Amino acid sequence: MTTDKTDGTQNVLEAVVVRFAGDSGDGMQLTGTQFSDTSAMFGNDVATFPNYPAEIRAPQGSLYGVSGFQVHIGSIEISTPGDDVDLLVAMNPAGLKTNLHAVKPGHTIIVDTDAFTRKNLEKAQYESNPLEDGSLENYRVIEAKMTSLTKEALKDLEGLDNKSMVRSKNMFALGMVYWMYNRSTAYTIDFFNKKFKSKPQIVEANTKVLNAGYYFAETLELIPNAYTIAPAKMNPGTYRIIMGNTATAWGFLAAAEKTGLELFLGSYPITPASNILHELAKHKHFGVKTLQAEDEIAGITSAIGASFAGNLAITTTSGPGLALKAEAIGLAMMIELPLVIVNVQRGGPSTGLPTKTEQSDLLQAMYGRNGESPVIVIAASTPGNCFRFAYEAAKLTLEHMTPVILLSDGYIANGSEPWKIQTTKDMPDIKTNIIQASDQEWHPYHRDDDTLARNWAVPGTPGLEHRVGGLEKDKITGNVSYVPDNHEYMTKIRAEKIQRVQNYIPELTTEFASSGDLLVVGWGGTYGSLYSAVKQIAEEGCNTIGLAHFNYINPMPKNTKEVLSKFKKIVVCELNNGQFVTILKAHFDQLDIVQYNKIQGLPFGNLELVQKFKSLL
Repeated sequence: MTTDKTDGTQNVLEAVVVRFAGDSGDGMQLTGTQFSDTSAMFGNDVATFPNYPAEIRAPQGSLYGVSGFQVHIGSIEISTPGDDVDLLVAMNPAGLKTNLHAVKPGHTIIVDTDAFTRKNLEKAQYESNPLEDGSLENYRVIEAKMTSLTKEALKDLEGLDNKSMVRSKNMFALGMVYWMYNRSTAYTIDFFNKKFKSKPQIVEANTKVLNAGYYFAETLELIPNAYTIAPAKMNPGTYRIIMGNTATAWGFLAAAEKTGLELFLGSYPITPASNILHELAKHKHFGVKTLQAEDEIAGITSAIGASFAGNLAITTTSGPGLALKAEAIGLAMMIELPLVIVNVQRGGPSTGLPTKTEQSDLLQAMYGRNGESPVIVIAASTPGNCFRFAYEAAKLTLEHMTPVILLSDGYIANGSEPWKIQTTKDMPDIKTNIIQASDQEWHPYHRDDDTLARNWAVPGTPGLEHRVGGLEKDKITGNVSYVPDNHEYMTKIRAEKIQRVQNYIPELTTEFASSGDLLVVGWGGTYGSLYSAVKQIAEEGCNTIGLAHFNYINPMPKNTKEVLSKFKKIVVCELNNGQFVTILKAHFDQLDIVQYNKIQGLPFGNLELVQKFKSLL
């Protein structure tokens, strides 16, 4: 938290990091989302990081059942959810214990003292009460009987049982935080009225508790002044807070509207990709068809069928599901049909860490199929540009008639940021390879001279009848062929088609220095963390450090070697054990490339990156 000035009544801050933590049933995700949305409505730049357990309902009060939501808001550019926490709201002892390490000494902790019972302290493995044993003396601790005060606020509201009352205590905490940071409660009250319009009692209860928390904070001597974070300076336009999964869904909607094709999603629910299915299912009025299939294989094969029938077809999954879809991806690649496979990566292997982030599916996306079966692989890098790269994935698959794997991850899929709303008229055109009936001789594997994409004939078009399947195709007719020379030709032409995509994607650029001592390289969802760290070092006066971030991975931009060669040393940072560095070394073994990896289910922290980069410099 950076203090710009004090005007006598309010401390003006550049930025602040707030973390809400409690049981899964304490509503921390909703609380954090409301604080984020309210701050965005005020004009702050915002980045969020939800962090929740894999269990649907972990044992109450347990350490591994803690659900958290971190929000970084500011009047300056915000590119990460932040490292050190300025304010921790802990709804129980487990929330305090698992998150205290992140709070900066001297900063604020709000606790619900009603939750600090002997039973809850034992569940959190405390030998003594931290509110009484002096272990929190380096922090400013604000004790509030949130549960009791919530009940007091609702005592005159008829029809609510004790459980229903207690469920609203997260709004008491939110009201306190709103007062601390000079936020209005109006947006959240409007949210109550819309979400619970058929349940006026719930609206009244939450509104009362929110206001009770707000006015309680106003009376505390421990919070003598409210803080103010001014609106951020952003490019003109209409913005909304958007999560990565929502942006991904909207990117596909935009591509369908641009092309005039119907959008089909065949998918099987899997964390953390399910929200793409949920979002698209809301938009049947746009002609979207969603199929919640019985398994991963049915999800992708239904999408292949929809593609054959002339739809913009997608399927969504995470790492375990991508493994199950491997054979069908090979089928779509062999048939040469457009298909987008979205992989929202999570910690692995096997079931692994379902709710934690990782970048460990890259080699699977590149090579996880039998035979010679290259496909296009791209990656989104922020919650907002998930929209852009979903649109780009649709454009590439339709124009080049081959599957595209779009990589996201749990960090950006569940994270959110302000996103400038776009219109389809401002987006690049998408050319499809659909052909109409013709008197001329037609064969399904006639190719475009530039892209090598084959024709796309929709079944039912007179004169364009043809067969497809997983057996090798004759290079012209598409009939089954076992001719050795034909198989080698087709294998090479399919690979060349992917390589020619280089001619249709942007060249690689660097930020900060374009040549020098150290180039920081990343891909996908690590962008915000890497950008923030490199920016800090550059602002300290170092002009020999640059950042190159990859969104296009197969193929890579054609100037990649030229860009990398301008730096003495390259450090590749990944949330895995070194998968992209393996690919880079295979292509550019003469360059001095080192790696920096983290495999903890968490994003990179700013401090750890700055220290690493400075040691390399």
